[in-house]
Amino acid sequence: MNPLRMKVWSPYLVGAGIGVLSWLTFATVDKPIGITTAFEYSAALTEQAVAPQVTQPYLEAKAKDGKVPKIDWEWMLVLGVLIGAYVSSKMSGDRAPEEKVPPLWGWRFGYSPGKRYVGAFLGGIIMMLGARIAQGCTSGHAISGILQLALSSWIFAPVMGVAGMAVAFLIYGKEGRSHV
Repeated sequence: MNPLRMKVWSPYLVGAGIGVLSWLTFATVDKPIGITTAFEYSAALTEQAVAPQVTQPYLEAKAKDGKVPKIDWEWMLVLGVLIGAYVSSKMSGDRAPEEKVPPLWGWRFGYSPGKRYVGAFLGGIIMMLGARIAQGCTSGHAISGILQLALSSWIFAPVMGVAGMAVAFLIYGKEGRSHV
């Protein structure tokens, strides 16, 4: 069977692939895998073009840390995630083209695509805000941090998993399992 058409991959194979990607990232750019910094830097560069006086303190603080906001390799990772998710969804037939609202969301919140898109957008904003406050996204901390044997990441990853399960339970309850 063509692995590109599979709806589910082995977590061990995917984990090994992410590990190899992380090694390549450290070997070529000497940085951990991450995505949210690309958005932070893009926002800073946009603001600098519109209101440079407002952005100046941020840029000076970044310069002291040796980090100059720029569009770099992380945007290729962002694009790769977006394009890869789309191509994967199409090739695997994971979601029918007419399905704009996943069944579980529809059961809990209704089948309005507009409500689904607004919910996804607001959820993305909340996640991005949390990632920037934490100075890294969950995948950056859980993947890159664990690969670097950072104790904080080894503590964070299980806490993140438990917190995610608790929030899902709060939103969908026990009944949600039967609507997947």
